[in-house]
Amino acid sequence: MAGYTEQEALEYVEENDVRFVRLAFSDMLGNLKNISIQPDVLAQAFDSGIAFDAFRILGYDDPDYRDLYLVPDSSTLSVLPWRPQTGRVIRFYCNIVTSDGSPYPYDSRKFLADTIKECKKEGFTARLGLRSEFYLFKNDEEGIPTAEPMDQGTYFDVAPLDRGENIRREICLSLSDMDVPPISSHHEAGPGQNEIEFREAGALQSADHFMTYKNVVTTIAARNGITASFDPKPLEGLPGNGFHVKIGLYREAQNLFDTEPDKVFSFMAGIFNRIDDITVFLNPRKESYLRFGENEAPKYVTWSRQNESRLFRVPLVHGKHTSIILRSPDSMLNPYIAFAMLLQAGLLGIKNGEKLPEPLEKQGYLITDEERKKYLKLPLSLAEAIDDARESKFLNEGSRKLITERFLETLKENEL
Repeated sequence: MAGYTEQEALEYVEENDVRFVRLAFSDMLGNLKNISIQPDVLAQAFDSGIAFDAFRILGYDDPDYRDLYLVPDSSTLSVLPWRPQTGRVIRFYCNIVTSDGSPYPYDSRKFLADTIKECKKEGFTARLGLRSEFYLFKNDEEGIPTAEPMDQGTYFDVAPLDRGENIRREICLSLSDMDVPPISSHHEAGPGQNEIEFREAGALQSADHFMTYKNVVTTIAARNGITASFDPKPLEGLPGNGFHVKIGLYREAQNLFDTEPDKVFSFMAGIFNRIDDITVFLNPRKESYLRFGENEAPKYVTWSRQNESRLFRVPLVHGKHTSIILRSPDSMLNPYIAFAMLLQAGLLGIKNGEKLPEPLEKQGYLITDEERKKYLKLPLSLAEAIDDARESKFLNEGSRKLITERFLETLKENEL
């Protein structure tokens, strides 16, 4: 259903028994928020926006911008498949504007949209493929989540060891109905742990898709009497929940790995050289840092073509490169800010013609302690990642400065 114009969206509402319209957006830390309006108010929303109490939203409490408005992006129209088919409920993602109609400077979705425009000026677009893990936990008799996983399955198990098959099926069908088509789903290594992988899409669309995905997973889990957790390390001593971002660069429909591979490696070098600066946006919880160095989660700033435990992988697909994969993030990030920071770091790498060090292909157990000393580590704690961001020259420029200051301020206020 993607790609509706405003007029087409209004006609869809008129012709398809839509009774409620949800206007969705993200707070500064990536939590999904929404307000429901009646269908006859949608035209007004497109024209001038719908007011909301911004001071109650994390990162939006700003004395200079007390009056904010949600303006739906018509191209993001989607039906919520778990709601009634008669008297339908649809959802739009929104941009945020001030009382005079100008963009709200801390709108993370616009921050990403503006970043995409910068990439286009440089002659390329990025398409992102996402792969995210989550745990399913049992609830007690009162419906309160427990720390007991739904099953004791392991990697790629099937029923009866894997008790999440039907839930994953329901999740994937719902996502497909919402134009967020998965590639695959399976049981992961941890008990009650699952993974879903998605097709590549434009960076803004992928961020919207990720917000939809988390909403669908938690909603379908709750409908089945269990709780889904995206927490980076929900169970001590067991695999954490990672979030891998596959990035492909294109000029029109042409993959740059086919025509300008040096440009792709410079893009990757831009991220590689600024990973300490931006890790706080990719891993925004204290628990995020408990994953690093365990169960193939990266700990060192290294890259490889095939090794699964490196920060970056550049895999061969049928004998050629097609994309790069960043393996450090977790799913508690704000995708709009995180993807924008990745693109801006990569863009600077291209502009500067930056180069990567040699890949580290050796298996971890073969690397000596002396050799490890040569490699930089990812930040070891949230406090260290925050310090790195505060001291970053890269983050102290332009729109990055505004977003970084507000993001760090919100983290501090909420002690995450």
